[in-house]
Amino acid sequence: MAAPSLPAWLALQTRARTLRAFSTAVSPVTGAPRLSPPTTERTSRHERPPRRKALPPRTEKMSVDQDWPSVYPVAAPFKPSAVPLPVRMGYPVKMGVPMAKEGNLELLKIPNFLHLTPVAIKKHCEALKDFCTEWPAALDSDEKCEKHFPIEMDTADYVSSGPSIRNPKARVVTLRVKLFSLNLDDHAKKKLIKLVGDRYCKSTDVLTIKTDRCPLKRQNYDYAMYLLTVLYHESWKTEEWEKKKTEADMEEYVWKDSSSEKNILETLFQIKAAEKNPELSKEELLSTKEVEDYKNSVVSLKNEGDNEHTLSQYKESVKRLLHLT
Repeated sequence: MAAPSLPAWLALQTRARTLRAFSTAVSPVTGAPRLSPPTTERTSRHERPPRRKALPPRTEKMSVDQDWPSVYPVAAPFKPSAVPLPVRMGYPVKMGVPMAKEGNLELLKIPNFLHLTPVAIKKHCEALKDFCTEWPAALDSDEKCEKHFPIEMDTADYVSSGPSIRNPKARVVTLRVKLFSLNLDDHAKKKLIKLVGDRYCKSTDVLTIKTDRCPLKRQNYDYAMYLLTVLYHESWKTEEWEKKKTEADMEEYVWKDSSSEKNILETLFQIKAAEKNPELSKEELLSTKEVEDYKNSVVSLKNEGDNEHTLSQYKESVKRLLHLT
């Protein structure tokens, strides 16, 4: 039983050797150089490359007449090696002094003006002169400037210590203009004053529009100019219901064709008829000084309300008109 199994065992051994030789021939690492095993020996101190010495800070190399704009040409964070000043900042620990500038993070958090020294500003102005024009000789007074440029725009920029250099309040734009420079007639001026409400100051005749809805200053500037344009064109429109306004609906009392004018004319005509004086025309009666004073007192009383001054003015004008003084 054991004799026949011997040739089969030899055949299996021959096949195994053939497969092992084939796998060795097609192995991808055939011919690759063998890596030497890692050694546990430490490199000697004399064999290490020499460590580079730290250079002295720039402040020690600066001369007294250093060109500072070349050190800080633009806005940049604080660099302690470039600022030759003993700057300290931070909370003093244990009744000591604030931290020095080396490695001080507090000095990196805030914006600085090291790039806006007087020398740097002077250089900037000299460079910008080539792009500027001379001030117009005709605008030699504030009155002329206000006449030719009636619109005044007010903006503000803020500098604060925070994570961002941008301040939300810097987007606010304020527009100011006097109404007499807008070329409005009586109807348009009264309608514009009614539309703007308390944004108009009657004593100074100034309209103020303040915009802060948009995130950017330029957007608020455009929005303010848009509002002024819309108000101007809207005030010139006359709606159908405006033609039906009565004396009680007027924004202010108007003397012309009012009931007061009619009553005083009727009274004066009766006085002249009783005195048997030659008849005077309506225009001649209205142009007299007594009627003019009465007219001004009535208009002030109606528009400003009852007070000591308006009542006294009205009393004296009536006495002069009726010759009771």
